[in-house]
Amino acid sequence: MASRLRASSLLLATSLFVAVASISHVTVSGQAAQAQPSPATLVLRNGRIVTVDDARPDAQAMAVNGDTIVALGTNAEIARYVGPQTQVIDLNGQMAMPGFVESHGHFNGIGQAKLGLELMNTTSWEQIIGMVRDAAAKARPGQWIVGRGWHQEKWSSVPQPNVAGFPVHAALSAVSPNNPVVLTHASGHASFANAKAMELSNVTGATTAPAGGEILKDKAGNPTGLMNETAMGLIRRGAGEPPPTAEEREAEAMRVIELADQEILSKGVTSFQDAGSSFQDVERFKRAIDIGRLKSRLWVMIRGGGTPEQLARGRLIDYGNKHLTVRAIKISIDGALGSRGAWLLAPYSDLVNSSGLGRDLNPSRTTAQLAIDHGYQLCLHAIGDRANREVLDLFEEAFRKNNRNGKDLRWRIEHAQHIHRDDIPRFGQLGVIAAMQGIHATSDAPYVVTRLGAERAEEGAYVWKKLLDSDAVVSNGTDAPVEDVDPIASYHATVTRKTADGSEFFPAQKLSRIDGLKSYTLWSAYAGFEEHLKGSLVPGKLADITVLSKDITRVPDAEIRDAKVVYTIVGGKVVYQGK
Repeated sequence: MASRLRASSLLLATSLFVAVASISHVTVSGQAAQAQPSPATLVLRNGRIVTVDDARPDAQAMAVNGDTIVALGTNAEIARYVGPQTQVIDLNGQMAMPGFVESHGHFNGIGQAKLGLELMNTTSWEQIIGMVRDAAAKARPGQWIVGRGWHQEKWSSVPQPNVAGFPVHAALSAVSPNNPVVLTHASGHASFANAKAMELSNVTGATTAPAGGEILKDKAGNPTGLMNETAMGLIRRGAGEPPPTAEEREAEAMRVIELADQEILSKGVTSFQDAGSSFQDVERFKRAIDIGRLKSRLWVMIRGGGTPEQLARGRLIDYGNKHLTVRAIKISIDGALGSRGAWLLAPYSDLVNSSGLGRDLNPSRTTAQLAIDHGYQLCLHAIGDRANREVLDLFEEAFRKNNRNGKDLRWRIEHAQHIHRDDIPRFGQLGVIAAMQGIHATSDAPYVVTRLGAERAEEGAYVWKKLLDSDAVVSNGTDAPVEDVDPIASYHATVTRKTADGSEFFPAQKLSRIDGLKSYTLWSAYAGFEEHLKGSLVPGKLADITVLSKDITRVPDAEIRDAKVVYTIVGGKVVYQGK
């Protein structure tokens, strides 16, 4: 992986050097003399610029013209690019780096979470009950109360009563008897409903879960309120309320886009790889770009794919001055480890009658062929070791059938959280990208060994370093809103493997500081065929830059998470400035 990107980087650097030399140098009396360059629109100086480019790892200053980097060097070398209209930012010794590239998140999900109850930081079922009680007191009769972010494994105590560690709906129904409630699990792979929501959705003890899903029931056969995986779709949000008008739907969709955009820019993310939107969502993204309400760059996976006609018509590269690309398809093969939906080769250590919830792979095989025929990357969600093996087999079958090289197609496994030891080398061999999330390793750590057992967990859970050593490409992200979209927290997890209590979660799998940064910049860009545009600070690439208050490649481990975003710059324009 490193060798492929290093060769690409050196080739780009050499080409740019020759091109610049041909226009910026003249020979006078046998000596080379530099012509005065055009003034830059933006200059950053007096800092440590970490380029993530092996040919020139750092610099003191940088010049930008329009949306493109034109030069890097010392303060003195870049001073000649400063003109009367140049915006000059004094970094005061702070770190500038390529803008973070979030390689797997849910863009609209971030905005939608802002419109409901934000449950990510809750520490008990009782706390959630209190939040719903307060929301119900303010809600109009029949209004749906929604929220997202709870995780039973992160609560300070096990709720009582419970079934398989999950609460039952009685307390939730008591505080909101007239308002339907649905609260989505942090993973997005389960939800919890109260009695009113189940009544409006016609979910009873006699209801059968759809394939790939589970309605968790108590010993008497009554639904507890937990809907796992595909069973989430049984809860009909909005039932009993008048449907919104087209204008109301559009206004809310635009508000969701704006909220998500503001949130990721405030965290230093300049490019966001969206893990599952519809073609209708894409049209809204285009409208938001056209009217200047979407400033970050989006790279979109179409959830579930589509018809040949939709895929042919919907493929989009660099729309809106490189702000939107649609060139991937996202499908889920299994669920999440926390809700025991991840598909395993052997049963869960803490639930020996279950190996998770796998899904029929035949639709994915059909979609794989469509992806090859229409030039799409295929991105399959796989968390358990059985799911990862099935996806690797499916990919290998498609490559062989079409006589294609996986390294050229750059297909991806999203999450790749638990992999059997025999399958780890196959990522590098097949050219399959592991689109992982550093923060998941430390966030999930408290229950991983319980779910998998110590041996399985050490062998194949969140094995970043093993994958890199097998020449696989590993990209980084947060899976927001499953986790906070904050890349600094995920970077910290990637390079330290330290959990909230200070312990290290299988520290042999931590990455070096620079490899951790590459996983969040250049390697994430590579995972979307965009390394020629972004991911490193090189003349000719886009001026997408994040400025941090601390140099996260050098400060002690304990100080990494203290780093703040000072500036977020997209296309040479400051789009966020920290307070």
